[in-house]
Amino acid sequence: MKAKTFDKKFDDNEVDIINDLDLSTLKRPNQTQKRVNVDFPIWIVDSLDREASRIGVTRQSIIKLWLAERLEKQALTKRPN
Repeated sequence: MKAKTFDKKFDDNEVDIINDLDLSTLKRPNQTQKRVNVDFPIWIVDSLDREASRIGVTRQSIIKLWLAERLEKQALTKRPN
């Protein structure tokens, strides 16, 4: 399909344009995964497991969530006013 045809379907609010996309090649910017290994003391692992269980997620999820929150907070405090 030509881009012009696709754009027209989009502009005309056709709901089935998703079928015209090749989603197998879809990539999200800055979302590529890279495995890292981190050693924690057992008390940290136990605390992570308790908190993860309390909110119903995995240990990996709680680590990712907390790191992302901290990095976002750091980015906001470093922005010039």
